[in-house]
Amino acid sequence: MMKDMIALQLLPCVLFLTVLLAMSATSHAAALRLDLTHVDSGRGFTKGELLRRMAARSRARIDSRWSPPGRGANAHAVTAPVARGTVGKEDFNSEYLIHFSIGTPRPQRVALTLDTGSDLVWTQCFCQVCFPQPFPELDTSASGTARGVSCFDSLCAQGSFSLSGCAVGDNSCMYTDSYGDNSVTTGKLYEDTFTFQQAPNGKAAVVPNLRFGCGMFNTGIFGSNESGIAGFGRGALSLPSQLKVGKFSHCFTTIVESRPSPAFLGTPDNLQAQATGRLQSTPLVRNPESNHYYLSLKGITVGKTRLPFDASAFALKGDGSGGTIIDSGSALTSVPEAVYRSLVEAFESQVPLPVNKNNTDEHEGLLCFTASPKKKEIAMPKLILHLEGADWDLPRENYVLYTEEDGLCV
Repeated sequence: MMKDMIALQLLPCVLFLTVLLAMSATSHAAALRLDLTHVDSGRGFTKGELLRRMAARSRARIDSRWSPPGRGANAHAVTAPVARGTVGKEDFNSEYLIHFSIGTPRPQRVALTLDTGSDLVWTQCFCQVCFPQPFPELDTSASGTARGVSCFDSLCAQGSFSLSGCAVGDNSCMYTDSYGDNSVTTGKLYEDTFTFQQAPNGKAAVVPNLRFGCGMFNTGIFGSNESGIAGFGRGALSLPSQLKVGKFSHCFTTIVESRPSPAFLGTPDNLQAQATGRLQSTPLVRNPESNHYYLSLKGITVGKTRLPFDASAFALKGDGSGGTIIDSGSALTSVPEAVYRSLVEAFESQVPLPVNKNNTDEHEGLLCFTASPKKKEIAMPKLILHLEGADWDLPRENYVLYTEEDGLCV
């Protein structure tokens, strides 16, 4: 059993991120909606296989996140389709993909991993060393609106790259960006027009003069159905920052659903009005040492038991360590070992079913209870996350999944 994890399925509710982005939201276009589809949708996996693949991706993501140098040291309102990335050894850091096109007059498609933990938007092009992708790499020479960004541009020097500088001969901006799993991209910074296809009507939103990396040397762990990464962090080069939106939101459907998940860059005025339950909000916490999005988690309750940990167990420390982050690349929530053990004990003491100990290791920390199909709807203890100013009473489908192979898993 992995001691630092407890499984919480991807949340099927809209998560609003009202963020202090590097570029202020001085102008807004009408919010656009795009679809996110997850990697395993329609691929014929059983629920048990879906669960194990999700756990493996999250385990790898956690391992890489705490390995230096960290994934990404570093107003138009649009949405873009996001699809979950594939899983194999090469796919562990790909959870959701965002799809759009770059260039004119014939936009070229890209499929980028949505990553709230980094800033740079980049795709493979003019490949010298690249990973396989399912469609041709981007050709900036075929676009009438593409231009290289000068190395004297402020975003070249201030783009929170691992390394940046001037290309010999044309003074274009060269960059190197590295990630916690030791993946690296090196290339030139470009500017071009992005085209986003809205869902569900397919209407195009065309946004000029957006900066992106043209990755020529790309090594490491990348998915077989992606062409790069779309950084959604707080930095100036992230997609939300460049679009000058003060909010973005997404709604992740459960792993067993085939319907797509919507994402918004810029939130429609009537979105909150469509809510059917009580609206709560919690502030994001700023970490000067990181562009990640942090929450203030105060405690956790399982059923009738408030776990014996105060806010200090989850708090951001003065040196920038600790804290609780929202990460688009992690389908499971990880907690400190002591908290994990307490969670397991709380569930085991309140669930009237035997623990299925046969699958603990392969599930990377998932706790499963032996249950026949007749008992799959048995009442489970509530799971509540106590946040600053809000108590998140998670719906059952957010943290409980039944499979015939494994029983009821949390």
